[in-house]
Amino acid sequence: MILIIVIVIIFDVSEKIDDFIKNQAPLKEIVLSYYLTFVPYFTNMFSPLFTFIAVVFFTSKIASNTEIVAILSSGISFHRLLRPYLVAATFLALLSFYLANFLIPQTNKIRYDFEDTYIFSKRHNTGRNIHVQNSPGILLYVESFNNDENKGRNFTMEKVSNFELTYKLKSKDVTYDTISGNWEAHNYMITRLEKDQTNYEYGDTISLNLNIEPSDFSTRVKRMDVMNYFQLKDFIDGERIKGSKNIKFYEVERHKRISFPFATLILTIIGASLSSRKVRGGIGLHLAFGILISFTYIIFMQISTVFATFGTLSPFVAVWIPNFIFAILAFFLMRLAPK
Repeated sequence: MILIIVIVIIFDVSEKIDDFIKNQAPLKEIVLSYYLTFVPYFTNMFSPLFTFIAVVFFTSKIASNTEIVAILSSGISFHRLLRPYLVAATFLALLSFYLANFLIPQTNKIRYDFEDTYIFSKRHNTGRNIHVQNSPGILLYVESFNNDENKGRNFTMEKVSNFELTYKLKSKDVTYDTISGNWEAHNYMITRLEKDQTNYEYGDTISLNLNIEPSDFSTRVKRMDVMNYFQLKDFIDGERIKGSKNIKFYEVERHKRISFPFATLILTIIGASLSSRKVRGGIGLHLAFGILISFTYIIFMQISTVFATFGTLSPFVAVWIPNFIFAILAFFLMRLAPK
């Protein structure tokens, strides 16, 4: 794992050295605020794979020395033999859960701040045809929005009650006041629809308390990896109320943070069961099969999450189905191994 991280850092330094020099990034910031934050991320990313390889290597070694045969012949069951594996894998899975949901979001925030300061220029956002549900029954629309100026063009606000339109405000543009936190609509027309009559109101400027910020009109997927688990959950609840079209991206991320640590447990059982038998190919054959299975698992998870993000598959099903399938494989191998 240390070797992988060093290789990644070397390639990244060769790619970004010009940006560091051009923007005069301090060496202390480069080491502590940028590259040191790589360590938790890559540790968590590769932990199931390297745990699996370690289990296969160790178990194949003692199997090739006929130690497992001696252990089972002494009356110890195969399930009892797996107990230390499961204890260690549970500890690593809990550590992975903590890294993914609490520590890595903090380190990502530090890394992104560094990138925005010394590597990337400030990003501009000029989204078009943006729909936002501010709260149940209140719908907002802007034809275009510029985050740099906090200004939207051709703004509309509609209020719906019992599936009927009761209020509509149209304005040429809308701007956000950073001091008061309110919005100002210019050259507006208000239509109030009542049972017996329709009333109209015109004006130059009106102040609106929309309870949203300019970033809510952003068309980009927000940085989920800087939110801890509870912040992400609250954020998803708020986006669901607003009717965000990116809700599937956020749901996939939330479920992945919970399901990913289980991969360590599942791959540990598969690795121990697969490599516990002495074979002619020895450690090399076990490692080959083990790496094939682990990469199949990773590819399967990536494919299923793509179907959830861009298709009709539920995010929960997409993220958890690789664990369910490989858990069945682990159970089958665990039952087959003693025989």
